[in-house]
This record gives sequence, structure tokens and C-alpha cells, in this order.
Amino acid sequence: MSSAAQPIEPPADAGAAPAFSPLYQQIKALLVRSLQGGEWKPGESIPSELELAARFKVSQGTVRKAIDELAADGLLVRKQGKGTFVATHAEEHVQYRFLRLTPEEGASPPVERRVLDCRRLRAPADVARTLELKSGEAAVLVRRLLSAQGKPVVLDDIWLPGALFKGLTVEKLTGWRGPMYELFESEFGVRMIRAEEQIRAVAADAATAQWLEVAAGTPLLSVERLSRTYGDKPVELRRGLYNTAQHHYRNELS
Repeated sequence: MSSAAQPIEPPADAGAAPAFSPLYQQIKALLVRSLQGGEWKPGESIPSELELAARFKVSQGTVRKAIDELAADGLLVRKQGKGTFVATHAEEHVQYRFLRLTPEEGASPPVERRVLDCRRLRAPADVARTLELKSGEAAVLVRRLLSAQGKPVVLDDIWLPGALFKGLTVEKLTGWRGPMYELFESEFGVRMIRAEEQIRAVAADAATAQWLEVAAGTPLLSVERLSRTYGDKPVELRRGLYNTAQHHYRNELS
């Protein structure tokens, strides 16, 4: 990769740093643009701080501060003695960072996944609005069941933009052995950067009760998650119903 100097200009996209922002923030925005454009793939190393400093004609300290923030944001990973790498959902410590269901006692057992459906259809109005799709645009609906120790605990409806996930099928999902986000990243080039959730209590309807093997009217936890990729673009709307009779939803605040 060439280390030729480039002018420091804020990206033209909506997530660009303003011209009056600190220099390290401008470098951070340029690095994000390179990540978004695929210059460095998930799991690949990025150039050294010295190379990036020469490329952008700034000090190594400025580059280091930008990289520190990207590492804190979860976009980059520093590895002692090896360098800095693009974060990937394939890494063990981030594979299940969005799955927060924890048993009341003992260690978390392996989660078993069963894909119930995967189909393309016209996005409902509320889904299209949330995913910022045009009216009538296609979406992919994935329904799956998560079980722990043979007992179903989560029923998920996952909505994805159809244009980004062409070719996603039940067979592809069923045959994939890693985390779903790793599949999205490696096969479709969509990396989940951050997510926001809304949580409320609901009662199980008849269909949900059958899937989760509970009585109709059983209290469930409804978790609606909107996941975003680079540029804060929404790329997944996940609506999960959780049976918390023997589990709780765990979150860490800092």
C-alpha cells in the first residue's frame, strides 16, 4: 500500500468531521472512511502509526490518538507486538457481545440456533422507516429460535435491507457455524459497529408461546435492537422475545 501523502480533508459523507475539529478527529474521520471503503478488511492489519503519520503529514502522536479512539469505539484492535488490526466479529471476545442472556446459575451454556425462515418481501412501513428504506423496497426477514440446554429462550425476527443481503438463504444461515454477524461481515461485507436497544415487558401470544414452549400470556422480555454500520447507517432491525424464567438480561454500564 502506498504511503504517499494525502491532503487532510474531512470526508464529504454525513459522518465527516467538521473542518474546525481537532486534527486527530480529522485523522480519525479519514481512517473511518478508509475502513468504510474497504481499504483494510476485517481482521487485516492497518499501516503502522509512522506510515500513517507520513501519509497524512501529521505527527505520530496525532495518529496514535485517532487510533486510540477507534480502538475504544471497537473499530480497531491493538495486539501487543503485532500491530493494529481491523476489528472483526470472528474474534472470540466480540463474537457474542450483543447476546446478553445469562443463566441465573452457573456458566452460560452453548447457544443452539435454529433458523425457522428466511425470505425476501416488501418491507413493512415501520421497518422501512427504521432501516431508512424507500417505500416498497425489499427487505429480508430471518426468523430464528435460540435454545440453551435444549430449552428455547429467544425467538428472533431479524429484518435486513434486501439490497445488502442478496443471496441470504435458510441454507446459508443453517450451514454457517460461527456467529451470524461474522457471516454478515465475511459474506456480505456488512459490519455491525454499534447497536441501540429498547426493552419492555410483554405477554406471550399463542404463536410465540408455542415456539418458546410456555403458556400463552407468560411474561416475556421484548428486546428491539437497531444495529448500525459505518456512517451510522442502520442495517439490521432485530426484534427478540426472551423467556427470562431461568435467565436474565445482563448489561454493563460504564
